[in-house]
Amino acid sequence: MILDDLMQKNGLSRYRLAVTAGIPHATLNDICSGKTKLERCSAETVYKLAKTLGVSMEQLTESGIRETQREHSYEYGLPDYLQHDLDTYKEGLKTHSPLLDCYWGELYGSINMAEISDGLITPEHADYLRQKFLWRNKSA
Repeated sequence: MILDDLMQKNGLSRYRLAVTAGIPHATLNDICSGKTKLERCSAETVYKLAKTLGVSMEQLTESGIRETQREHSYEYGLPDYLQHDLDTYKEGLKTHSPLLDCYWGELYGSINMAEISDGLITPEHADYLRQKFLWRNKSA
């Protein structure tokens, strides 16, 4: 569940999250156990949780969770060569590497190879990676 992942990432127990967010501990337990769907909670509860966890309210909803899971599945567990080039490119973006153009070309080639030559990712998957990492940052 995304809440458990976010709590772990932020080093929060259920109790600490409830206290920090200012919501009843029982409410959080019901959400985490699946007894209560987050989409059924008040906007105030979702807002408090999102603010405490440092994410948007949308990321906590079911559609946000699906999008987050899709992104995770599309950006991790790739063929080794593609994962390496993606990680290198991401790091280059963070550090403003002078080799970013080279990393861009390597990632572009690896996406094409994984999709077209090796058939290891779908065209939809390849388009997702291109749109998120290459085309958006090309003009930046």
